[in-house]
Amino acid sequence: MRRRLLAVLLVLMGAATLLLCLPLADAYARGRTEHLLLQRRSEAVRFADLAERMRTAADRRELSDEIERYAQLYGASVAVVDTAGGTLARAGTAPAPAPAPDGGTGPESSPAADALARALTGRSTDRLPALRPWGPATVVVAEPVGRDERVSGAVLMTLPTAAARRDVTVRWSLIAVGAFAAFAAAALVAFGIARWLLRPVLDLDRAVGRLTAGRLQARAVSDTGPPELRHLRRHFNTMAQALADSLGRQRDFVADASHQLRNPLATLVLQMENVEPYLAPGPGRTEHARALDEAERLEELLDGLLALARVESGTAEPCEQDAARAVRERVAAWRPVFRDAGLELTVHGLPDALGVRALPDAVGRVLDALLDNAVKFVPGGGRVEVGVRRSAAGEAVVRVADDGPGVTPDQLPLLMRRFARSPEHQNVRGSGLGLAIADEIARTSGGRLTAGANTPRGLAVELRLPPP
Repeated sequence: MRRRLLAVLLVLMGAATLLLCLPLADAYARGRTEHLLLQRRSEAVRFADLAERMRTAADRRELSDEIERYAQLYGASVAVVDTAGGTLARAGTAPAPAPAPDGGTGPESSPAADALARALTGRSTDRLPALRPWGPATVVVAEPVGRDERVSGAVLMTLPTAAARRDVTVRWSLIAVGAFAAFAAAALVAFGIARWLLRPVLDLDRAVGRLTAGRLQARAVSDTGPPELRHLRRHFNTMAQALADSLGRQRDFVADASHQLRNPLATLVLQMENVEPYLAPGPGRTEHARALDEAERLEELLDGLLALARVESGTAEPCEQDAARAVRERVAAWRPVFRDAGLELTVHGLPDALGVRALPDAVGRVLDALLDNAVKFVPGGGRVEVGVRRSAAGEAVVRVADDGPGVTPDQLPLLMRRFARSPEHQNVRGSGLGLAIADEIARTSGGRLTAGANTPRGLAVELRLPPP
């Protein structure tokens, strides 16, 4: 967002700088052109006065000497012509052009011919093409000799513009440097404003991300920015605190209830086991066994709720650990269980070390839940594979796949829900919290747990954890 805001501000400031600098540069070029015209036109008027008073050979020599000195001093070309286009005096290298036969509007006319045609009709040069650093190299100034019906000729001056164009170049360079400096200063100010505006927004974004990841103590700490954003930060922190308190009370209740019920339930199970030898064979002993199984199932459910509450409390912080070592240890611990159940447990792709950042023993706890599910739901003679690899994005991937009956596609989204059981597995021993706890561990660790169909049949569950 900061980049987009800076891009918009920089584009607007760049456009404003151009809109200010271009007219300024054009105005200076036109002003310098006007100054050149006024300077040279006054000298053309003096030469026209000398030409008008020219009567004798001495007057002609005086005029020739004047325009010769002028031409040498300024590198210009000066010509005095009569109404027929004949040259009366000339200095410099440029020849005196003849007037355009159509009054200077035909396609073959030139600036010098146009200016001469205007001067022979009694009109002085009142406009020059605006000077730019790239041209024109010369301009023409013409002044009539005499006035109105007494025009007897014209003074035609072809003037170099190098000095004037150099002045324009220097001034344009100064304007460009000033514009660049102003733009750079404005860009720095814009960067500071964007940072000042967006710092509380980015802080809020990070806080929301931490809350989403389950860290209920995360808060927005930035106290800069506009008053509206500071007000929003205070309200967000108040909301986050209220949410954390509400969830904390809920989890405390679940944990306390589970803990308080475990002791009397354990006593009840013990008493039922002690009573069993005194029961006579028959329906009573069968019902007693069912009641004992349900009590033990309730005890397992309370243990699961207590474990889930501990995971959701968010008291532990993610740390660096070796996922390969955890997989190696848990597979070794579960192999006897699988052997007794008539199942084959294999591992492939296991590296020597695979670093991850997760809750303490997250890989082992999640793997315990997945392998426990496999023992419960995969029929005897089945096969379970544990795969370990590093993804292209750098995540550590632990995959547990079996060739059991699997689940239907419509049941896959329900696997991570608490107490979720497919209809055909209602009688399988367990609390229905194993995958929910594993999913919460993965999410709190900054990773994710996904389930899908295995090929050609069965279920595949993947644990993805971020790198250290």
